[in-house]
Amino acid sequence: MNSQSLPALGLGVAGLVLGVIAAVTSSGLLAVLAGVAAVGAGGIGLLPGMGAAAPATDDSAVAELEDALATQVQARMAAEDAVKSLGAQLAKAQDPVAGSSEAAESVVNSKAALTDAETGLFTEDYFNVSINARIAAARRHLRPVAIAVIEVVDLDGESRTPADASMVAAAVTKTLREADTSCRMDDGRFGLVLEDTPENGAIWTVERIRREINEQQSDLTMWAGVACYPTHAFDSANLMAQAVAALDGAREWQQDRIEVANPK
Repeated sequence: MNSQSLPALGLGVAGLVLGVIAAVTSSGLLAVLAGVAAVGAGGIGLLPGMGAAAPATDDSAVAELEDALATQVQARMAAEDAVKSLGAQLAKAQDPVAGSSEAAESVVNSKAALTDAETGLFTEDYFNVSINARIAAARRHLRPVAIAVIEVVDLDGESRTPADASMVAAAVTKTLREADTSCRMDDGRFGLVLEDTPENGAIWTVERIRREINEQQSDLTMWAGVACYPTHAFDSANLMAQAVAALDGAREWQQDRIEVANPK
């Protein structure tokens, strides 16, 4: 072995050690140092004037070592990606709330089929799915959600004629934020899902809708039932039942009335 092969061999061994450590520890810096050492070992063998040329077998050995290290690093990266993917799948499977939220979102994406033709608002099916999704998100982030069920009529004694749905929908749309959801129920009532809204905020929002409707047609009567998560219920079915019960209480009045559900 000549004087040229000794430095090359030393750098090659150092590169091998650093490469193995980098593959085990996933250290980018050590991988870079291993590459530098391997390049240096090869470069020494090419420098002229340092004695006899190194045997061809040394170059091929270095190349084989480099290929082996590259294969180990790629295998390590592939294994890490597989572990991350498996971890994400397990987390998803173990989180029923997240799974229900994704299922709800897949239904919500069918917006065209869930839109009321007369008002342009969403339908009752969308309303129910939206409540489920919003409560699931509120539970994860510890935030309140309010829902309201509104009925607007032309009240004449015992006669109750539903108000023009398009006019009411316009008043609702004008009042709500983009984050909120407004729907027209199958029975002609209107449902609201108010994002990150406690009881007082929900009452104020419904009152603003009442004022907007009154400006458009002052002889109409508006009743509304309001229920909030988590104050009045912890799931969508009970929350909706509370809001409907509050609306029934409001309908007993012969004037505008916003009724709030009883706390559990």
